This record gives sequence, C-alpha cells and structure tokens, in this order.
Amino acid sequence: MRYELMRPKHIREAIEKRWPVILPLGVLEYHGEHLPVGMDTLAVIRCAELLEKEMDLVLLPPFYYGSASFAVEPPEGRGSIHVNSQALLPFARELFFGLLRVGFRNIHAFIHHQSENFSSGMPTDLAFRLAAKQVIFEFLDKTRGEGWWGDNSMASYYTEHDSLDANPFNWIQAHPLMDSDIISKFPFDHAAEGETSLMMALCPNEVDMNDFSDEKWYLESATKASRELGEKGVAMILDRMRKILKN
Repeated sequence: MRYELMRPKHIREAIEKRWPVILPLGVLEYHGEHLPVGMDTLAVIRCAELLEKEMDLVLLPPFYYGSASFAVEPPEGRGSIHVNSQALLPFARELFFGLLRVGFRNIHAFIHHQSENFSSGMPTDLAFRLAAKQVIFEFLDKTRGEGWWGDNSMASYYTEHDSLDANPFNWIQAHPLMDSDIISKFPFDHAAEGETSLMMALCPNEVDMNDFSDEKWYLESATKASRELGEKGVAMILDRMRKILKN
C-alpha cells in the first residue's frame, strides 16, 4: 500500500505483520535527450509498484533529490539537480528516526543511481546508509538504554545475524536495484542500451528515440535498446527484490 493513502489501522497492521517498507531513492539527472531526467528513480518506483500488486508492502513516497553530481553534463538546460550529500544526511536521519518511531522495523531503500560499485558507495546511498546506522544506534540507546547490546537478551546476535529480531541493524537496509549478478547479465550504463531498455519496459511513453543523439560516448549503444531486453532486466530485478523483501 502507498503510505500516504494508508489509514492508521493499515499502518498498525503493517507494523504487526512486519510488512517490508520500500523507499525509492534517487536523483534528477540528465539521461540524454531521449529519456526522462527521473530515470534512476523511476526505475525503482515502477519495480516497486509491480511488487505492490503481488505482495503486502508499504511504498513510501519516493525521494528524488539525491546527489546527482554534474559529472555527466552541466545542469543548464538539461535538468540535473544536485543536492549535496551533507544536506541529505540530516534529512535521512529525521526520516528514518520518524519511521522507527511509527513502529516500522523492516525498511528498505533501493537505489539505482551510481550503484555499480555499491560496496564502496556513492554520495547519495552513503548518506542514507550512514543515517540508518546512526539512527538505529540512537533509537536503541533511547528506547533500551545504554548497554542494550551487551544485555543477555542479545545472545543470539551473531548466530541469527540475518534476522530482524536478533540484529536491529537489519531494521533499515539499503540495496542497489541491480546487484553484481544482474549486472553480469544485463548492460549497466548511463542512458544507453541498458537504461533505455529499462525505460522502454517500465515507462514506455516517456522514451522518445526521435530525440536521441549519439554525440556523447555514453549514449552510443542506446540504439540497441529494446523493450524485450528491458523486460528481461525487470524480471531479474523483481526476482531479487522478492528474495530480499521476503527474508
């Protein structure tokens, strides 16, 4: 269910049943003349919307205002909006603390932007990942008191490290939309074959190849894009998201 449409009884049900809570996280960035500037975020949103039709989950309003950077193109006339990650950190802290206060304990942020090396991180995801860990520590200190980790009730922390009950640091997690396995099977790029194909599958009305220009190296392979390839990528993404959210 979309969070903004939920009534309190729905929220209480989601908390009780530990429905996964999805935060689509992304940027507004130039993706050539043929794709929308919200491509990175739209890919996450549309995949989450497909999952919403088949499983119980909470879909938060998407966050578009990440650190896009101007590494691809300057913003003038092209649409990229860059918000410094130092500004993202306090926002993410407040958001995550608020979600914990409401009662959610199964929160997942998904991001596609600059996620090809997710283990090392990039400004947007690192700001939200740091905020998550900071807030969980602060929330536990406040609600359980200092020494909560050393309490005997945490004895299963290492043996059940992947569970929500034993490891509270799993209450808020961040994931790339595509992991290394998917990237090995599907082209990962910027506004080229891979991303254009994803948009053809997920947002077909927002792709206009009549506006395409291959004057930049990173766009050249977009001519090979197809809806069929995009649907294959979406299928792999959804399969991975199902596994993450059902744990």
